[in-house]
Amino acid sequence: MTDTHAPADHTASKNRDSTNVNSPVFQVRRPSLQGGDRSPGEQITQPVLVPEESVAHSAKEDALTPTLFRINRRHAEPHELETRQTSPTLSLVEHREPRIHEAVRTSVARSINRAAYVAGTFDTKGSELNFIKSRLDTVGLRTVTVDLGTSGRPSGADISPREVARHHPDGADAVFTGDRGTAVAAMAEAFAQFLVEQRDLGGVISAGGSGATALATPAMQRLDVGIPKVMVSTVASGDVKAYVGPTDICMMYAVTDVQGLNRISRRVLANAANALAGMIAQAPDKREDEQEKAAIGLTMFGVTTPCVQAVAHALQDRFDCLVFHATGTGGQSMEKLVDSGLLKGVIDATTTEVADFHMGGVMSAGADRMGAIIRTKIPYVGSCGALDMVNWGAMDTVPEKFHDRQFYAHNPQVTLMRTTPKENDTMGRWIAQKLNQCEGPVRFLIPEGGISILDSPDGEFWNSEADRALFGAIEEEFAAAANRRLIHVPHNINDPEFAQALVGNFLDIVDDENESTHV
Repeated sequence: MTDTHAPADHTASKNRDSTNVNSPVFQVRRPSLQGGDRSPGEQITQPVLVPEESVAHSAKEDALTPTLFRINRRHAEPHELETRQTSPTLSLVEHREPRIHEAVRTSVARSINRAAYVAGTFDTKGSELNFIKSRLDTVGLRTVTVDLGTSGRPSGADISPREVARHHPDGADAVFTGDRGTAVAAMAEAFAQFLVEQRDLGGVISAGGSGATALATPAMQRLDVGIPKVMVSTVASGDVKAYVGPTDICMMYAVTDVQGLNRISRRVLANAANALAGMIAQAPDKREDEQEKAAIGLTMFGVTTPCVQAVAHALQDRFDCLVFHATGTGGQSMEKLVDSGLLKGVIDATTTEVADFHMGGVMSAGADRMGAIIRTKIPYVGSCGALDMVNWGAMDTVPEKFHDRQFYAHNPQVTLMRTTPKENDTMGRWIAQKLNQCEGPVRFLIPEGGISILDSPDGEFWNSEADRALFGAIEEEFAAAANRRLIHVPHNINDPEFAQALVGNFLDIVDDENESTHV
């Protein structure tokens, strides 16, 4: 269908550009001044930049759309022919930046009840943090500056260090101790409590070195998954596990030290600020999530893959199945989503991280494993997947005290160690004690035919004595209740029948939960 309001050459140009609408590219046709390239009577034209939206007569000025500029041509007057430049000069700043800012401001206006929190040590990084604030102000985003300094100097931030420090469990005096190490740790604790209490929080950004990163990221970890979190840090190119944890912190390497503004630091900090602004302005509508299938979490390891794949396949039409690799961080991430209210249930078939927690392996999820299930009371179906093994790195990384144990080289970088009957007794009791604290609907299934691919009658880790110790400890310690049941299944965890049992029990408790909710 042809746009009758546009000139013919304009329509043709629109057709040529249609394959490139997602690229912010300036397309310039350069008329040649060579007589052989044009007819004697052809008039040379001067490019004029016109936003694509105005050409299309868009009525939706409040949408953040790609800014693709079209070249319109106006006819030159005869006296201009001799002075026309061969190639037009385009200024990206003059023609592009104001339009982008206008579009971002329009989107930000829809987030007026949410603020960007700029946090850090304003006593030492004030110019850098205020630069971030200015970039956020430029796009119309409301900002709140939070000073985390422990020097005691006067602060010009919206929230002073002493106001933050009052959120420490032991009060402000626990922060301003005069010792930098203890003061930083205490301020980090106070800031974490402060930040989770802010009802207008749209996102948070900070910048600095290792100290500033240690101050800000614990609070970011406390926030729900999905709330924008940006940390510009000089340590972001190294091992950031301690800073990121199980959540969605965006770590950006500072390149230069965060010490004064220069041509590099201004660009990096501006990119970080613009990233946060985009995250806040374009935050997904929660109503859209509510219209989608409910999300559930499933835990998997290589040695429980057949089981979890079968379960996910059986439930995929009804649930959005999020599978987490039980590597320590994987279990923590799943439970972070549970705490954030983003999962409606869990099928925890692979609890192997408990083995690493007790034996010091490299894939521990810590003492709080299963803690989110206890806190939220969501439907939970669990099992003993891969508790027959502790994970180490390459064989030469295994602690010397374990050198007489049974090992299996999963790959050159991962060594598996078979757990003993005594270790299984310890793990079984620990798991049962966790389950006993759950007040929500719980089903825990015992796979009597083995707890991994390796733990089967012809597998390298088959040890019926160790399995009996695990199952017996769970059964002895487990406190059954109306909503908490222990179920024995006479199959290996990877048999189809066991997957069916997991699915059936999960649907039972989810449907019961839905019925009780609607009563």
